Amino acid sequence: MKRFTLLCMLFLPLAVWAQKQYFLPTAGASDDEKDRPMIEVYLPEKPNGCAVVLCPGGAMRWLSWESDVVRMASFLNEHGIAAIGLRYHLNKEQMPQGMKMPPMVDVTHPEVFPLADANPMHNASGDSIIRLAAQDAKAAIRLVREHADEWHVSKEKIGFLGFSAGGGVAIAATMSADSMERPDFLCTNFGPSLMPVTVPQDAPPLLIMTRAEHPNVAAGLVALFMEWKKAGANAELHMYGDGKGPYELMPQTGETTTETWSSLMIQWLKAKGFVTKN
Repeated sequence: MKRFTLLCMLFLPLAVWAQKQYFLPTAGASDDEKDRPMIEVYLPEKPNGCAVVLCPGGAMRWLSWESDVVRMASFLNEHGIAAIGLRYHLNKEQMPQGMKMPPMVDVTHPEVFPLADANPMHNASGDSIIRLAAQDAKAAIRLVREHADEWHVSKEKIGFLGFSAGGGVAIAATMSADSMERPDFLCTNFGPSLMPVTVPQDAPPLLIMTRAEHPNVAAGLVALFMEWKKAGANAELHMYGDGKGPYELMPQTGETTTETWSSLMIQWLKAKGFVTKN
């Protein structure tokens, strides 16, 4: 048991603490500070100028903070990358009565999601929350650029990494961003678009990572890849074949291909010039 614990400590980064916290000036923010959108800033000891705004998953109803932000921030910091955890607007309402889950679509039918809209439960309230969350994400990018010198970040090396629903938030933000809010890169881990996709004229390079056997998500992300490519934008898609569920930072055991997604993302950032090559 002690040996197993030691191995886990060797493979997984230690938890880190946010050095700074900032409330975001977004519309619809609650007076209750516990519910206000905010960012938590995790800065590396040896910064390389790159910053990633982490949009955690949680079905737009909660935030998978420990796995998608705290652990991921530690991993990014080890690579010299500043990590910015985003607490965005969440849907607090009850599920509408009578709403049914959509049919499960496999990876071979991306055409089921026109304009890559893989949202399974469109309604006015839910869509308004997605728009508010996208505003939060854009405000986060803007705030990072405003503090770029202080945080040792390059204003041209700031992007998103979204997990699950957080990927949908990052995509929505990217589509409606102005020049100050626009990410320089967009990574989505298991997170398809939650609204119809209109690829912006100055679309950032897109990295998509997911598993082939997860219904709806895989097909939605294939559709997203195709929308980016049809628009002439740069996009890369990695569809792993092992396992069915969502995934987070994993030990590098060599037993699966999915566990390599984090190192692959670092390699992609290096290849695109956002992280300095060793």
